[in-house]
Amino acid sequence: MSVLLPARVFLSTRITPALVGVSLRSKYYDVNPEKGQEWKDITERAVSTLFYQELFRGLGITLAHFFREPATINYPFEKGPLSPRFRGEHALRRYPSGEERCIACKLCEAICPAQAITIEAEERADGSRRTTRYDIDMTKCIYCGFCQEACPVDAIVEGPNFEFSTETHEEMLYNKEKLLNNGDKWESEIASNLHADHLYR
Repeated sequence: MSVLLPARVFLSTRITPALVGVSLRSKYYDVNPEKGQEWKDITERAVSTLFYQELFRGLGITLAHFFREPATINYPFEKGPLSPRFRGEHALRRYPSGEERCIACKLCEAICPAQAITIEAEERADGSRRTTRYDIDMTKCIYCGFCQEACPVDAIVEGPNFEFSTETHEEMLYNKEKLLNNGDKWESEIASNLHADHLYR
């Protein structure tokens, strides 16, 4: 039988080495079984089973999609459809007679939230107003479409072209000539898009 002595008694009393060896314990045994061990084992088994089920389910989905037709397209050789309301590169339109539509009302310049449009105008000999300068800083443009909505004669529009990346900043500063060229290039698509969307304007 081991003897446990208070610290004061142990320090103040002379005890033989044999008694010290008997009184100091080196091992402790837990005589009570660990409570909740059964539930822990059940939980661990359930988690591992669910994990393996989800793993095989994910592999099955992967294999199913592997044999399906791909959802992607081979861009730029294949191109997806565009909405008639798509807002791409800007363009200035002309009338069928070749006369430019813009009447220099400057509503697009006033409504532009990014202040990307700069217009200068003068009156012609016949009394009509036309622009002498129509610049758009495409690096400022946020493609909101307000300029197109504000224009009373459908002169400035955002066309279907979205492939107009450049290497320099200066190439993104569009002048009147550039905008008119864009309008001449994309006029058929722009006209069809405006016709398709005329019920909602």
